[in-house]
Amino acid sequence: MHFADSARRLAGLAGLAFGWSPDRFWRATPAELAALVTAAAGDAPAPPSADLIARLQEQFPDG
Repeated sequence: MHFADSARRLAGLAGLAFGWSPDRFWRATPAELAALVTAAAGDAPAPPSADLIARLQEQFPDG
């Protein structure tokens, strides 16, 4: 995926999640976007580690 594709996707997500216009997205700093994402995540648990995923795949194969 190219930078432009990723940026366009992220701009769309920022619009949906935070009500940002494209102009607001492009004027924001990475720190501002990160602060909103962190606040929106709240006390969400950390994602599973690669080791845990591998163990679960061994334990519960899909056939």
